[in-house]
Amino acid sequence: MQLLSLNLGKPAVVQYNGKPVETGIYKRPVEGAITLSSVQLEGDGQADKVNHGGEDKAVCVYCVEHYPYWRKELNAELPYGAFGENFTVAGMVETDVHIGDIFETGGALVQISLPRRPCFKLGVRHNRPDMPLLFQNTGYTGYYLRVLKEGAVTGGTPIRLVDRHPKAISVAEVNRLKYHDKDDLEAIKALLEVKELAEGWRESFRKRLDGSGE
Repeated sequence: MQLLSLNLGKPAVVQYNGKPVETGIYKRPVEGAITLSSVQLEGDGQADKVNHGGEDKAVCVYCVEHYPYWRKELNAELPYGAFGENFTVAGMVETDVHIGDIFETGGALVQISLPRRPCFKLGVRHNRPDMPLLFQNTGYTGYYLRVLKEGAVTGGTPIRLVDRHPKAISVAEVNRLKYHDKDDLEAIKALLEVKELAEGWRESFRKRLDGSGE
């Protein structure tokens, strides 16, 4: 497993459909060691701090294995960071990693907290309004990390698995329940046993079980 690229970017205002939109999705690769705090990487920023950043979403991760698909779909050269991710990684696709898994990279210890829920700003970034739906349908969503130990991280360095969660519920499985098989209540019950799943998503799934919707 490898942290191929470390990507940062401050919020900026861009025009989309004739209206100004503030977004932090324009990330660019950076060199050298960057401090990862409990809420974000030093020098990074988010425009919408309700849905991005914070303790459960300190780092946004995207898998390099998905880049060839998107280069073909979008007919574009895509540099690392093209999907607003902070970490572009190899060997950690959604089917192979689990909610609650713990990893070490550089001096930091991180844990998978929830899948990324794609928003309209992916459409802004690529001028494709259907991007959020494509992310959901492909399962190529990426995911978020919480920080268990702050430290410096650097692009082009290894990522080491420290602890695999005993429930072994993959990010892909959570996406399946979120977007596709919404009535699989037994699987949802099993997922809710994973206390490491971010609370916002836990609440969403709890509402499914009691019949009140999301």
